[in-house]
Amino acid sequence: MLLRNLISLPDYHMLENVDITGVTSDSRKVRSGFLFVCVNGTKTDGHEFARIAVELGAAVVLAACDTGVKNQIITPDTRKAYAMSCAAFFGNPAKALTLVGITGTKGKTTTSTLIKNILEAAGYKTGLIGTISKIVGEEETPSKNTTPDAYELHETLRNMVEAGCTHCVMEVSSHALEQDRVYGLEFAVGVFTNLTHDHLDYHKTQENYRLQKSKLFSQTKQAVINIDDSEAWFMLSVCKCPVTTLSLKDESADYLAKNIRFRPTGVDFELLGVSVIGRVKFQTPGEFSVYNALTAGVCSLQLGVPFNTVIEALSQATGVKGRVELVPTGRDFTVIIDYAHNPESLQNVLSALNKYKTGRLITLFGCGGDRDRGKRPQMGKIAADHSDFVIVTSDNPRTEEPRVIIDDILVGMEGTKTPFEVVENRVEAIQYAIKNARPEDMILLAGKGHETYQEVNGIRNHMDEREIVANALRTLAVES
Repeated sequence: MLLRNLISLPDYHMLENVDITGVTSDSRKVRSGFLFVCVNGTKTDGHEFARIAVELGAAVVLAACDTGVKNQIITPDTRKAYAMSCAAFFGNPAKALTLVGITGTKGKTTTSTLIKNILEAAGYKTGLIGTISKIVGEEETPSKNTTPDAYELHETLRNMVEAGCTHCVMEVSSHALEQDRVYGLEFAVGVFTNLTHDHLDYHKTQENYRLQKSKLFSQTKQAVINIDDSEAWFMLSVCKCPVTTLSLKDESADYLAKNIRFRPTGVDFELLGVSVIGRVKFQTPGEFSVYNALTAGVCSLQLGVPFNTVIEALSQATGVKGRVELVPTGRDFTVIIDYAHNPESLQNVLSALNKYKTGRLITLFGCGGDRDRGKRPQMGKIAADHSDFVIVTSDNPRTEEPRVIIDDILVGMEGTKTPFEVVENRVEAIQYAIKNARPEDMILLAGKGHETYQEVNGIRNHMDEREIVANALRTLAVES
């Protein structure tokens, strides 16, 4: 592809006919004829690798400052230029798709999956890009990031178009918005779920976190916003597009969930809008499930899906891996896996489970290393306040010492009357929970959710809690 077809070259006409064979911002991936884009990342600055990229065969280097190499183009914002170059390299596939972007702290994965289910029930072949996986046609691959790098993103969108997809539902992270990974995309609908205390290790302040999330609505034709969230006012203030609101509490909202009835295995509610009402029987318990289902339903309605199709699809939807996921045990106690990894999500799932427990509610959790330390004691206190027994263990310690993380958690549990144990090794902690379970106990394994690894010292080691539970149950059967 000629360079002039990738980027605008007002001052570099001598390079416009250079043939470009690939685009990358990673010097390790450079091949002969590539366009290398120098991006200043969180750990390294791509400008430092410009010479290496040329030595590896880069035909053109796109930079924000002089790197001293030949065939260099200077542009004020290489992140945006990289996103646009990647889009052009793959033929701007997003223009052939109806895009849905979902941002927020909690609920993105479940909500995006539900929207995909509803759209497919309406006859639209739909791709998905999210925290757990990317789904293109019949092919599903694990995700490395909630929202991928611009090159991988547009490559995935191209694959969706070639697979016959007409729609794509995408989780849009605050990291992706700040780093312009989705720059240039236009979303048919942008969705705001909620905003709570998270990712401050990266964004530093809640104000900046909020600002980055709000960027989605500068790229949307219309917005769907949960006005029950305390940060909804800010999202509404920045929206220049038409807005549809939803609520469980505010009668002024365009759509409401009314007459909510909680069940041990789900929740029923009426989805109420102007001149329409339908009864949803949703298969995941808790108030947060009502928000997820309501948000997915309203978004789908804005995309033109018939109301009855929305109601039926929500009522037929099954659970999402790692989100209040019931693990079969064949015993007289229950094991649930959930991704709750911040204070708000942990409190939400514990509050939901407490309504249905008949024995003890046992919470097993840890906190991630190299992340916001402030939420560790908060989560310790929440676990102690809302559980009958707590097992404090490791999550993804990353480069931190697990015991240091655990000690931070225990600060929040000081003075608690709730009994607890510290078992640093997560596998051993799960084995301990299974071995000591009593009849009617409910064991919550919080934090890992869909993840099938544990990251220690920068290395991801295989760890699937479903396998660990199964092994522990086999051991228990032998011993009993």
